[in-house]
Amino acid sequence: MPNSPYPHLLAPLDLGFTQLKNRVLMGSMHTGLEETANGFEKMAAYFAERARGGVGLIVTGGIAPNRAGWVGPFSARLATDAAARKHRIVTDAVHAEGGKICMQILHAGRYGYHPLAVAPSAIKSPISPFRPWALSGRGVERTIRDFVNCAALAQEAGYDGVEVMGSEGYLINQFIVSKTNKRKDQWGGEFKNRIRFPIEIVRRIRERVGPNFIIIYRLSMLDLVEDGSSWDEVEYLASEIEAAGATIINTGIGWHEARVPTIATMVPRGGFAWVTKRLMGKVGIPLITTNRINTPELGEQIIADGCADMVSMARPFLADPDFVKKAAENRAAEINTCIGCNQACLDHIFNRNTASCLVNPRAARETELNYPPVTRRKKIGVVGAGPAGLAFASIAAERGHEVHLFEASNEIGGQFNLAKRIPGKEEFYETLRYFRKQLDVHGVQLHLNTFATTEMLGAQGFEEVVVATGVSPRVLNIEGIRHSKVLSYIEVLRDKKPVGNTVAIIGAGGIGFDVAEYLVHQGESPSTNVEAFMKEWGVDMSYSNRGALAKPKPEAAAREIYLLQRSKGKPGDRLAKTTGWIHRAALRMKKVQMLSEVTYKRVD
Repeated sequence: MPNSPYPHLLAPLDLGFTQLKNRVLMGSMHTGLEETANGFEKMAAYFAERARGGVGLIVTGGIAPNRAGWVGPFSARLATDAAARKHRIVTDAVHAEGGKICMQILHAGRYGYHPLAVAPSAIKSPISPFRPWALSGRGVERTIRDFVNCAALAQEAGYDGVEVMGSEGYLINQFIVSKTNKRKDQWGGEFKNRIRFPIEIVRRIRERVGPNFIIIYRLSMLDLVEDGSSWDEVEYLASEIEAAGATIINTGIGWHEARVPTIATMVPRGGFAWVTKRLMGKVGIPLITTNRINTPELGEQIIADGCADMVSMARPFLADPDFVKKAAENRAAEINTCIGCNQACLDHIFNRNTASCLVNPRAARETELNYPPVTRRKKIGVVGAGPAGLAFASIAAERGHEVHLFEASNEIGGQFNLAKRIPGKEEFYETLRYFRKQLDVHGVQLHLNTFATTEMLGAQGFEEVVVATGVSPRVLNIEGIRHSKVLSYIEVLRDKKPVGNTVAIIGAGGIGFDVAEYLVHQGESPSTNVEAFMKEWGVDMSYSNRGALAKPKPEAAAREIYLLQRSKGKPGDRLAKTTGWIHRAALRMKKVQMLSEVTYKRVD
């Protein structure tokens, strides 16, 4: 596409029997809509909006092929004609918008959070309380038939293809790796026996659905667990999966039990594209790379550099369904960029709530939350240009109101301006860039360095005033709290006041952890340097070790830190489920002392 701002990313991809209009895949992500009341109608609206936004191919959240494959009790399953008919509203909606959609078939194996879970061997997962039942030989064959039946039903339901989930430590992955497969029959033992399960699934699906149906195989290219696959095994399996009839191979990074961050905001952008690049040229079908790809510029660079044929983005399409459309129209500055926080998507799912998005609350609520043009224009004053004030002001103006936004400081962003300074939270700059552009596009009148008073607001004749001034840190009632050595987090992060070499941080919540992260680092953040990140977390980029694991080698901490809390329990226990463990592990690597049940007597 010579006139395109992103010629590689937006180039079509010929699959022989069909063509994708660009190289962007909306990757699989469970939203919880799959199990909610009127969920199919909601999914239809959700996926149709992304298809309308121009994405080349969509993959649904994981659908189990049988009850034993449930992720949790009564999770989404496709096993009958009646169930397939319910999916038609989804596929019809996507096709009406000119899109293509594949359904992911996911068998959770020992990750199933229920007593019916099965696995190649009865080895309990460290992240599930249920010990799985070992599949018998007949059980293995029955499971393969269920995969094939599920794929055929997906075809009947109007899907353009299926993605077979063979990574992230789910059932297929459990068969492949000796760590979880201790079988003595034809499905276990030597590597060629262990990979028979995924090969037979793909081969038999292809026999059943015919040649003109997309089969994506999600291949675990980097297990990141002890005794995981070697690179030679990954490469061999890829060639066998191609021979079995796959159309595309997608990249899977890390088992869910792995102790290396793979998608959180502290992971460098495109940090795992190097893995997919190793496989380029080793097979003759297209390869997709994934994880922490969130801008069209990055997607373009990854494909141009020969790392992959396509790029997969899941959470970025929660953040902005028009991602591809905006990129194609040279409006990338208007893209609402995913910041990788996990707070409203994965954390919601793990708490059994419907997913959404911290920067786009409409995500997965397209039938409920919309912003139609107003019938009567109002003059509205908004006090405070932090995230809440920015969101309200831009949406109100988009709907047609006259909006004036008042901010006492010299910049928009509020406490996002503190968060963006934390190593690993550099993505917060993108949200501020997005809102600056939104204020401009929708004509919000911004008044910086303006402290709004009731008199001033009253004099300007506003019909509505919205107060979004945020919070102020409280001062603790501790003897000596006014001592010159005591600093607030605002003085440290915003004012950059000098901090000593030995520091006690009072409070081990989110802000306490952020301040600790800020103070232990010096120089370049590993979140902006792929090699430094991999070294710090123990990822072997030479792939000389099984699972690509190495001994973590973090940089020495810049200071000696003590992170304190009054309450019982481990510090940071109330941090988000999907990222809290990362923050705790990162600080432990920096030898931060985290103490609970602390009594604060005085500062001297």
